[in-house]
Amino acid sequence: MTLDTTHDNRRRTHFSGHDALWLFGYGSLIWKADFPYRERRPAHIHGWVRRFWQGSHDHRGTPEAPGRVATLVRQPGAICHGMAYRIAPEVLAPLDVREKNGYLREIVRLHFDDAENASAEGVVYLAGPDNAAFLGEAPLDAIAAQIAASHGPSGANRDYLLNLAAALNDLGVEDDHVFALANRLDGEAC
Repeated sequence: MTLDTTHDNRRRTHFSGHDALWLFGYGSLIWKADFPYRERRPAHIHGWVRRFWQGSHDHRGTPEAPGRVATLVRQPGAICHGMAYRIAPEVLAPLDVREKNGYLREIVRLHFDDAENASAEGVVYLAGPDNAAFLGEAPLDAIAAQIAASHGPSGANRDYLLNLAAALNDLGVEDDHVFALANRLDGEAC
């Protein structure tokens, strides 16, 4: 199985014919929006939690020493906060390349944090447990140690984690998993 999901994502044409769509970001897409967007709004999705269970062989690690980056894991009753971007469909092509390491586009229902009961259908990049780069659950100390040691073409893995923690803090979002990992790195307990 290949790690590159670019081709698979380009076959997912749910939003063909639309002039715009919503994209939900829950990891680096919150703090590194290096793509054109028409609108940006804080949002959340139901039934998912953010976890550092996805390997990064292409950005925050290497094939020999993968880093760990965020993915979503199903958890009934949970809420995952992030950022929603209104984008043109052609913006998905470069995002497919950015998110190629095991992430597939999936359809989700977004709920906007800045408007009561406002929601929309959107797309999210999700790296499930059936992709070759999925590392899965591990003790927090082990995850933090791997993040502290990993570095790839996009920089230090610790920067990814700490930038995400800062962005969530700026949004006023509590995320026990992310903040526990960030605290371990800040305290150099790993």
